[in-house]
Amino acid sequence: MTRSSLSDVISASGNVVEMLRNSKVGMYVYPVVAPEFTNWRDEQRAWRESAVLFDQSHHMDEVIVEGPQAADFLEYVGINSFANFDLNRAKHFVPVTPAGHVIGDMIIFREREDKFILVGRAPTANWVQFQQAIGKWNVRIHRDPRSPSRPDGKAVYRTHYRFQIQGPDAPKIFEKMNGGPVPDIKFFHVDWINVGSKRVQALRHGMAGAPGLEIWGPYADLEYIRSVILQSARDAGVDLHQVGSRAYSTNTLESGWIPSPLPGIYTGDGMMKEYRDWLGADSYEATGAIGGSFVSSNIEDYYVNPFELGYGFYIGWKSDFIGKQALEKMKDGRNRKKVTFEWNAEDVVKVIASAFQPGEDHYKWIDFPQPNYASTSADMVMHDGKMVGMSMFNGYSYNERCMLSLGVVDADVQEGDVLTMIWGEPNGGTGKTSTERHKQAEIRVRVSPTPYAREARENYAESWRTKKAG
Repeated sequence: MTRSSLSDVISASGNVVEMLRNSKVGMYVYPVVAPEFTNWRDEQRAWRESAVLFDQSHHMDEVIVEGPQAADFLEYVGINSFANFDLNRAKHFVPVTPAGHVIGDMIIFREREDKFILVGRAPTANWVQFQQAIGKWNVRIHRDPRSPSRPDGKAVYRTHYRFQIQGPDAPKIFEKMNGGPVPDIKFFHVDWINVGSKRVQALRHGMAGAPGLEIWGPYADLEYIRSVILQSARDAGVDLHQVGSRAYSTNTLESGWIPSPLPGIYTGDGMMKEYRDWLGADSYEATGAIGGSFVSSNIEDYYVNPFELGYGFYIGWKSDFIGKQALEKMKDGRNRKKVTFEWNAEDVVKVIASAFQPGEDHYKWIDFPQPNYASTSADMVMHDGKMVGMSMFNGYSYNERCMLSLGVVDADVQEGDVLTMIWGEPNGGTGKTSTERHKQAEIRVRVSPTPYAREARENYAESWRTKKAG
């Protein structure tokens, strides 16, 4: 029987949790960009000490929404207020389900009064496209999906290239490639700068705990823009490192953004049932994987809400949007809060050492710098035998010389508390192709600030990174 929708896939599986925990999709791949240009350790170090070039042209979906009702449509689809969303601005766009569960997020740019560009992962792009399909909004949508994970030598084309230049020495590069001082662009504002002979848009942004600019333009200009950036760095005497896909995915550990919460779309009737019927059997939501020690028969136990991720202050309470009533009920509850977990070094070394003991069962391998082996991670964090949190995204920071993970904890857990994370899956692991047979380990984790990097905590403009959980 051919399965054409997510609903068909769920029906055939019988259990959505087991379906996702045993997905055969394999490791999550950052496409096209080389794994390393020098080595991932120096590439991480460079965003703290000199400057880095991130090539973001391939791993994100892009959705262009335009038309007379574009602003009203997007304000309805996401939780954000558009009241102060002027031209040449960007926002962190977050949609939720009618039940208030986070679907995902994207960065949204306002290019004209009636034109917006959204950039990010597939779940939010899918949701925006669905809402346009079922509604009667006067809007048009153009979608440019991320590049193939394994292009196998085939040519890859995108609508836009997208680069970020970050780090303490980045301003020296900007001045060289601009032919003089660049405008003083406020955080998450957009202005125009020169890159050689090209005039390009630049977003004042920050990733990896470092300041910088994100630039974009027609994909045909990609190699010219890259060459100008690299030459400008040489002319400025800056030790610029291109960052490969191995190090790129770890930058969020220092800046505090959880990139891949499970989309909260697998339950609910009405609109949500219609959405699962609309999503294809090959969609991200149908093929994605859950990995980790947390096992629940209720898929909703893996969902998160905006308050838990630090997004509560985005909410435009004066406007009407999907999920508003549910969030009104949640806002005064005891929601979990986002934290960074700092893993105990001795326990990490114990886990790694077990792989060098022939004839004995070993713990789940910790891959460096990024041990995520599923689309969504869910590892139990315990205190006195009770689950008090969930580790959701992990990796090694060469800058901090430690393993870190991002996740959520109960409201009464305090910064500095030492908890226990269960690393690895029960019963020897699941049927995921990314999971070898293993046993579970206990790793001590210290509850630490989010963001972990001081630059992000102290110098970013007021945002989800700097707001304290209520």
